[in-house]
Amino acid sequence: MTNIAISLADIAEQIGAELVASNGQPILSLMVSGIGALDDATASQISFLANPSYRKQLALTKAAAVIIHPDMLDECPVAALVMQNPYMGFAKLSQLFDNLPKQAVGIHPTAIIADTAEIADGVSIAANVVIADHVQIGADTRIGPGCVINEHSIIGKNTLLHANIVIYHDVIIGDDCIVHAGCVLGADGFGFAPDAGRWVKIAQLGGVRIGNNVEIGANTTIDRGALGNTEIGNGVKLDDQIMIAHNVIIGDDCAIAGTVGIAGSSKLGKRCTLAGGVGIAGHLELTDDVHVTGMTMITKSVTEAGAYSSGTAMMPLKEWRKSATRFRQLDDMARRLKKLEKNQ
Repeated sequence: MTNIAISLADIAEQIGAELVASNGQPILSLMVSGIGALDDATASQISFLANPSYRKQLALTKAAAVIIHPDMLDECPVAALVMQNPYMGFAKLSQLFDNLPKQAVGIHPTAIIADTAEIADGVSIAANVVIADHVQIGADTRIGPGCVINEHSIIGKNTLLHANIVIYHDVIIGDDCIVHAGCVLGADGFGFAPDAGRWVKIAQLGGVRIGNNVEIGANTTIDRGALGNTEIGNGVKLDDQIMIAHNVIIGDDCAIAGTVGIAGSSKLGKRCTLAGGVGIAGHLELTDDVHVTGMTMITKSVTEAGAYSSGTAMMPLKEWRKSATRFRQLDDMARRLKKLEKNQ
């Protein structure tokens, strides 16, 4: 793994922070070689403080410097990189120290590539990749070991496919995307017609369309549309193990956490966030800027922006059992209350 060393002056410039010395120490040429948490960073590392709950750790930090909000500058015992959004600073900083190994440009001899496939300049194709007829791969894209890309699919420029991804036919992925290992994009949607107690398969005739700057977590599945396409907008971020069914449309810049399930033909507006384990029933719509807390089950469309929850939070078992019993009694209690009100 390559060692990276960057001066604090360069870091400040690249993340848009103001560099402030502590106790007159010379800092412009001071080099750091990594990132650490406040409580265990070393003198060769840089740290950050985005959550005031951790401010007690700031006084004891041994980091070379800390990315910090202006309001906490007086409490910082070491060099500071001051900015309004320290967490954004950390995000940009992490990219400077990214240690993901780079694939060499070229095609591994074990890759199988159809004669009709179009491979642009600067592409890296690893071992045991299979690329079918009429596939197009954009410039500077990297394809990890064991990926399979089926007929008439298109991968944009500067996109990274990690290992063992399966892309079915007629799937389009945009530019600057990252798809993590084990994803399946474009499998058949779950479409069957009942016939006298048996099931008749409905051919899934649509495709999948994924925008630019999208990241898809490991083992996430996105089914193809039954007629039209399943669509993922620009800037969408999907966590691991998400299930997106046929003809779902996800608007630009949504962020969806792990194990979410979205049933067929539902539509999310722009900038929605779904926490872990959320379930969305089919044929529903969420407007822009809807934020849903973990394990919520959405069974009707959401027409107003805001935060939504369902279910009950954790409680001691005895309390939960009492609450569950009272929940079953609510219908009877409502009838009795209505009867009392009527008799008044």
